Amino acid sequence: MNELATITALQQRIALYEDMRAYQELYGLLFSRLFHFSYAMVRSREAAEEIVSDVFIKLWQMRNELGKVAALKVYLYTITRNFSLNYITRNHKHHWESLEAFDEADFMNPVTPEELAISADMHQRIQEAIRQLPPQCRIIFQLVREDGLKYREVAEVLQLSVLTVRNQMSIAVRKIAAALPPSLRRQFASTDKFSRS
Repeated sequence: MNELATITALQQRIALYEDMRAYQELYGLLFSRLFHFSYAMVRSREAAEEIVSDVFIKLWQMRNELGKVAALKVYLYTITRNFSLNYITRNHKHHWESLEAFDEADFMNPVTPEELAISADMHQRIQEAIRQLPPQCRIIFQLVREDGLKYREVAEVLQLSVLTVRNQMSIAVRKIAAALPPSLRRQFASTDKFSRS
């Protein structure tokens, strides 16, 4: 079963049967990604953990209404974004716009099988290119590449247009490909996992 089908099945079990085990499975499936997304905004591990915990508490509190939610994954990212922005507003320590200082390693997921196939040097070049991306571009790249969201879902979560998301992904792929040797550029730039609509 693919991830979307798994999330939908868990959503139904929570909504229809108040299934605590399904809730815990959903938590295990999405907590890490939502944590990294929140951390990219609030820059506090404790705050990001608390925010994502609050997101799941809210999810449980509204379990009877989950049947009305069309895209639960996008919904959870949106709640996480809103809770993170509320935290920033309350604490006035960091601003969403000041993402320049973020280290990509703090919110990129662990190495994927594709990355393992790339030599350590290539991996280092790619990681450096990702670190050099503008903040918004990095977050969009992470949501599409690592979290598997579609462009329209990222646009909804970040409250941007789909065109902006598509343009930012194009910039990210172009800049990362430029850091690779010519023999790998074409292959990297043409991978279908970057053309999510």
